[in-house]
Amino acid sequence: MSDETNGENGGAAEAPAAPVKRNTRQREAVRRALAESPEFVSAQVLHQRLSAAGERIGLATVYRTLGALSESEEADSLQNAEGEVVYRACEMGEHHHHLICRNCGAAVEITADPVEQWAASVAAKHGYTQARHVVDIFGLCPKCTALAEASA
Repeated sequence: MSDETNGENGGAAEAPAAPVKRNTRQREAVRRALAESPEFVSAQVLHQRLSAAGERIGLATVYRTLGALSESEEADSLQNAEGEVVYRACEMGEHHHHLICRNCGAAVEITADPVEQWAASVAAKHGYTQARHVVDIFGLCPKCTALAEASA
């Protein structure tokens, strides 16, 4: 085998190291803006907010940063009813689900032990292991429910 395959020391080639995520000013600005938003927001909305606040940052940088934050579980991401990926700063450190208002986008992080038990049971029944799942519940928050009832 060639040195490229075996590495310089003749042993097996090593996997490339994971890229180090630098804590840049722009990354910190995205993280801060996301933390200030109580609802899920799109990259475009977040970019508009950052630009309005005088932050010089490109839309592509916002997308990349949100993707990295989601990958590192510092942010939650989901697809909204319109099919757009939206993000929110993650408040819980462990696996969780969301209640999301269809009207205003307000979100609450929840745990759901019965869902966890059901998912594990269904996976096991079909011979699946290391199963993962995502459950997001969309409805109207108390505020939007009250507004809807008041205008009915």
